[in-house]
Amino acid sequence: MIENFDSWMNATRPRTLPLAVTCVLLGGSLAKAHGLNEAGLARFTPVVVGALITVVLLQVLANLANDYGDFNKGTDTAAGRNDRALASGQLTPESMKRAIVMCAIGAFVTGIVTLALAFVPNLLPGTEGGTLQGAQMGLLGLLGVAAIVAAMKYTIGNQSYGYQGLGDVYVMLFFGFVGVLGVGLLVSHGVAFPWVLPAVFSGCMSVAVLNLNNLRDHVSDATAGKRTMVVRLGFLGGKRYHLVVLALGWGALLLFFRGPWAVGTWRGTIWYALIALVHARHATDVWRCEDPASLDPELKRIALSSFLVALFMFMDQTLGA
Repeated sequence: MIENFDSWMNATRPRTLPLAVTCVLLGGSLAKAHGLNEAGLARFTPVVVGALITVVLLQVLANLANDYGDFNKGTDTAAGRNDRALASGQLTPESMKRAIVMCAIGAFVTGIVTLALAFVPNLLPGTEGGTLQGAQMGLLGLLGVAAIVAAMKYTIGNQSYGYQGLGDVYVMLFFGFVGVLGVGLLVSHGVAFPWVLPAVFSGCMSVAVLNLNNLRDHVSDATAGKRTMVVRLGFLGGKRYHLVVLALGWGALLLFFRGPWAVGTWRGTIWYALIALVHARHATDVWRCEDPASLDPELKRIALSSFLVALFMFMDQTLGA
């Protein structure tokens, strides 16, 4: 077997990466809209870049670990998942394990560096608020370690939470609340309550992508004992759940833009409306779907369009007049 570059690119699943960085772009844009002092503006770019690298490594780690875990449990087989690196024989389990360890170490190192860029200047002797900043740094450090563990435990091990139907909860937590609010805290050293609403949007879009994956694979998942939300609810129930998740995410974003607690000035409403229409069409296609395999292209559609929402918000605050 020859392990080439294309095999590794396939294993990292690049199409999942835009959605992964959505939480970083949202967190950075929220912090910028809230207003930053001179020190906050100085750390904005290096902290956001550090967070982007860390989140990408975490997503790649999760993808590799998912490939490894599902292969070991027999969920992915050569007959059913020729798109998976181990099941298709493109990579060996030994090389995959090494890659998982390297990604975990890389995410830990970049996470530590990002924390240092965000907080160390505020911990120097004589700096005001050093105790509070130290507590914030410690909290985010613990959450970062938890994110690394969660990325690996989705399908790996006897107690993998993905096989217990808890994947949606973890995705909502880490790609929603922890991701958005955590990046906002890194940049601004504070959190505003309205930020919870874009965090809900980010988490819901990530849950939607996971649910699409589970809708597509619900037959093989059920056979392998992987009790995803779709396996628990059934295919029809999973489609209903999908519509609820999309509605909740967009409802939260609408409340953020139009509610009395709106923070900052946000332009480009027409673009968000157009993306919402794309998601409405997507919801219709999912509801009408009878063939789970036909849902695969929908993953890219929902991931890229959700990323565009975050990108527009980020560009609005960083490039806007």
